[in-house]
Amino acid sequence: MSKLVPCMWFNGDAEEAAKFYVSLVPNSNITHIQRNVADNPSGKEGSVLVVEFTVAGQPLVALNGGMKVEYTHALSLMIHCDDQAQVDSVWNAILAHGGKEQQCGWIYDRYGVSWQVVPKVMFDFLSSSDKAAAARAMQAMMKMVKLDVEVLRRAFEGKSAA
Repeated sequence: MSKLVPCMWFNGDAEEAAKFYVSLVPNSNITHIQRNVADNPSGKEGSVLVVEFTVAGQPLVALNGGMKVEYTHALSLMIHCDDQAQVDSVWNAILAHGGKEQQCGWIYDRYGVSWQVVPKVMFDFLSSSDKAAAARAMQAMMKMVKLDVEVLRRAFEGKSAA
């Protein structure tokens, strides 16, 4: 069991959110649902209190805390995508379910949680010993909303966008 498990606060829709999150990528599932044992500020007896789940193997907890709390992008969930197809799949699923696009591969889901949807190759580009190539990839990323692997690759390689 992981010793550090992020806990996300919800207002009655923790189970709905967890079900959505586990639908985004492989190696994701709900592992446990804890129900309220008595009426309390987070809900009535028998209602969902805590949902334990994993997204891409990362343990997370969704808690119905009993009131609305706003998230900020100061803390986000980052998905390292294998390729453009996975970037598109995750991005489009979040967007189709009430998400709001942000710059540089960031997107807010309908619950207000900030996600970074990033192709794994982006980390290779940015950590390259060729600093000029890494800078070109970074500059290309800064102009994007959803990240485009091929455009990033062309920028990294110093090729024109056309």
